Amino acid sequence: MNDAELISAIHSSMYHQCQRRGYAAPVDVLMDIRVLPKKKYEDWRFGRVSYLESVCTVNLRKLSFIMSQMRSYAKKAELKPSFCYYKQWGVKKKNGQGHRPVVPLRFGKSGNPEIERWYATHFVDLKRSAQLKAEAAKQKEQNTDTREQS
Repeated sequence: MNDAELISAIHSSMYHQCQRRGYAAPVDVLMDIRVLPKKKYEDWRFGRVSYLESVCTVNLRKLSFIMSQMRSYAKKAELKPSFCYYKQWGVKKKNGQGHRPVVPLRFGKSGNPEIERWYATHFVDLKRSAQLKAEAAKQKEQNTDTREQS
């Protein structure tokens, strides 16, 4: 995939994620454009992979380009950056009691805080998010009315 096709795929992924959910997440874009296999993403989330970049199918230069294109699209589309904390899935409580230990996940080999922050930043379409919330509330209200009539 050349750079123009890649840019198009990134922007398309972000647009469709925002339409569907009200926000776009970098890890989902990476999966959409087939740079991150879903199975490898799950391995990372369960802690079987030490950092996300190691399981991506492109080099770091290409990943950096992809991330900059996501930020570029977000700026043009006036999406609001929102940090999301990624923690490991499947961590069991000790003796079944107390708080679950939180295991943060790493995105990059270097652990550079700025790089980590960009991977963990979701881009929120505030208008679309509000529309989706209103539609969900309306649907919930309709479901409640239908149950009451039965």
